[in-house]
Order: sequence, then C-alpha cells, then structure tokens
Amino acid sequence: MAQIKVGIAGAGFIGPAHIEALRRINIPVLGLVTSSREESQQKAAALGIPKAYDSFEDMIADPEITAVHLATPNYLHYPQAKAALLAGKHVICDKPLAMNSRESAELVQLARDKGLVNAICFNLRFYPLMHHARSVIQQGALGDLFILQGSYLQDWLLYPTDWNWRLEPELGGTLRAVADIGSHWLDLMTFLTGLKVKAVFADFKTFIPVRKKPSKPVETYTGKLLTPEDYIDQPIYTEDYASILLYYENDVRGVVTVAQVCAGRKNRLYFEIDGSKAAMAFDSERPNELWLGYRDKPNELLLKDPSLLTPEARAITSYPGGHNEGFPDIFKQLFKKIYAYIEHGDYTAPTDFPTFLDGHHEMLIAEAIERSAKEGRWVEVQYDL
Repeated sequence: MAQIKVGIAGAGFIGPAHIEALRRINIPVLGLVTSSREESQQKAAALGIPKAYDSFEDMIADPEITAVHLATPNYLHYPQAKAALLAGKHVICDKPLAMNSRESAELVQLARDKGLVNAICFNLRFYPLMHHARSVIQQGALGDLFILQGSYLQDWLLYPTDWNWRLEPELGGTLRAVADIGSHWLDLMTFLTGLKVKAVFADFKTFIPVRKKPSKPVETYTGKLLTPEDYIDQPIYTEDYASILLYYENDVRGVVTVAQVCAGRKNRLYFEIDGSKAAMAFDSERPNELWLGYRDKPNELLLKDPSLLTPEARAITSYPGGHNEGFPDIFKQLFKKIYAYIEHGDYTAPTDFPTFLDGHHEMLIAEAIERSAKEGRWVEVQYDL
C-alpha cells in the first residue's frame, strides 16, 4: 500500500479519528483541507500532515492523492464526493452520504461509471463482536427472527445552550437524530440480519424548540464563561427524539428509539434481537461484551476473545482476550478492509465494507421515516438501486 496516499477534508472530531486510524495501518496521509487556508495550515501542522491545501479543489487536483476522506459537514458530502469521483479519486465518506436520496443515487451511479472504490463510514459494523454476531445469526443459532429492538441515545444536546452545526437544517439536513445516529442503528441491523426495512411508522419530538446559539464561533470563548448577551435565540426545526416502528423482510418486526437529550447516555447504541431459539443483545458502551439469552439454560455473556470468535470476527480482532478494543479500532478495521480492496485492484469484486449503495439505502429509509412522522402513517421504503 506504499503508493496509496490520502487527502482528508475536515479536521473537527472525525477527521483526526480518520487520520489516526490510517496511520495505524500504514496508509500515508499526504494532505488536509478545512474551511480556510489559515485553518488548514494550522491543523496540518498540529497533526503532522505534510500538505495543507488552500481549497478542496486544490486537494483533488493533486496527482499524488489516491483517495479522499470526507469528514466535513453533511451539506458538503454530495458536492465534494462528486467532485472527487470526477477527479478520479476513491472516496470514503462519513454518513449521511448526501442531503437527499436524489443526490445519493447520483453518487452511487457516478462511482459505478467511474469504476472507483466508494465507502460510507458505518464503522459500528467493525466491532469484532458485531462480525461474530452476524455469523451466529447466519448460522441459525437464534432460530427464526421475531423482533429487532433497541435504541441509540446520547446526551450532548440536553441543554438549551448546547450548540452544533447539526442543529441547522441547511448544514445538517432536515433530519438530525435519525440521520446522525439512527442511520448507524438501522444499518447495523441490516448488516447483522441481512433483512431490509420494508416500511416505517415514526413519531418525532423536538423537546427544546428554541436553543441558545453562540453569537460568535465557540473558539472565541475559550477560557471565559459565556453570558446571556453572548447568545442569540435560535428556533429548532429538527428532531431531538424519534421512535420508529419497523416492518422488515420475512415478517420480522422492529422498534428503535433515537435521541440526543438523554442524560448520562454518552454514546449508547443498544440492540436486542429475539428469535425462536435464542436472543442476543449488545451495548456499544460495553463493546467487548455480547449477551446471549436462552429459555431453557443459563444465559451467556461472551467477552471478546479471538480464540472464541468466528473466523470472520477473528479477522478484525487485533488483540487477545482481556485486551479491550473500542471506537478507534473500528475505524482501523474498516479502513483495513477498504485499502486492502483498493490495493487488490479488482473493483468489480464483492466488497466486505459498506459502500455508497448502503448509504443510499439509508437515505431512502430516512426519507420514509421523515414522511411518516409528518403524515402520521406507515410509509413503505422504495428501493430504486
């Protein structure tokens, strides 16, 4: 992989996570671009990246760049992914793939036409126990599946003074909790079970209809307390909470709650899958544990240990039993799959990582969920690709 060189767009929370993971698998990060020339230079220097570009266009015009990682706000994903593909670069994009399914469908087709590798960062698939769980389900250990249930809860937007660009529809889209974290839960359920969502019934609530938006960039206030005059009132039009009934293939039922106003839940994806023989549960805040439930024998708690995992799970496990693997490791394992595929060179071969098509399917589900919440009825998901 020595000839592969990567350009990163964005240096907020996720951009440096990408950079760290790439370095762990010996993929050189050649350049960085952010929202301004000055910030790009500052961040590149701080992160030890050789090149700082004046613009995204400059980065994708660099012939040394093989692949581009998009860790930018949601509204930039479609134009940046499109431009990178047209420039002949492989693209790894954070979710959501685009602002709507028309844009995401175009990106899927463009990547196909260009014959370029494309990936979406549904990284939660890459906890070792998630690959193990998938193998166990496929082997029939849970029996016929009945119910997929769970939640994805956070508390980082609990207070009226909590602010982030995701709260602004023009930057983050008309969906917030569903697009930001609900998409991870929905993708993971389809990955584990192989079942697509056929129809949805959703309920939304915005508990904090007006928030306090800082009147200047938050960095301006570093080292001082904000006062009432430092804020402006900002109406909120996206959901703090959603509960969604799900009708899956094979007559399987599901229900999920997603919210970003749940005190004490820092970043908790939880699911339980109930089948005719057994059940399975997982909590992402305890990612090295998988619960297995039974009717007629004691329940089990499997601790991550490569010697106890299926071959698929063992392949994405780097450390022995008792040595925990967490959030940074799932980016590493995802990128290992992507760059091994790039290096292999046969881009018609099946992928073992989430692609733009998976991102497009999540856009279709999200739009059905939004329509259901507005109209108060079941809405079918129409898969077009």
